[in-house]
Amino acid sequence: MREPLKSKGFTLVEIMIVVAIIALLAAIAIPNLLRAKMSANDALAKATLRALSTASESYATTNSGNYPGNETSLTGATPPYTNKSYCGETISGYTFACTFATASYTFMATPTTVGSSGTTTETMTTGGVLTP
Repeated sequence: MREPLKSKGFTLVEIMIVVAIIALLAAIAIPNLLRAKMSANDALAKATLRALSTASESYATTNSGNYPGNETSLTGATPPYTNKSYCGETISGYTFACTFATASYTFMATPTTVGSSGTTTETMTTGGVLTP
């Protein structure tokens, strides 16, 4: 007598169940990952604005209360007040804009795509005042 053939492998139903489970997990995980990325971009934008503000306040302390007239005053000093140029740059979904005056400064971080790369425009003004 012949022995029955033993089939190896997965049935179509088993494969479809696995695909459905993976799709369900992806549907749950992907929005959370996107929210986490947007939250990280928001935190980086605020930290960058604080770094620019701290550099400007340090500059003013060293220069008789006069704030820097441009970003080169911060990056070109020895030692530099900040090591990186942020003004006019787009970093992690935010575009940074800087306005310098002798008696004040304003730094602004604007998301490139609101709701996708960031949640809100942040502004840092003289004295380290952060406003959303």
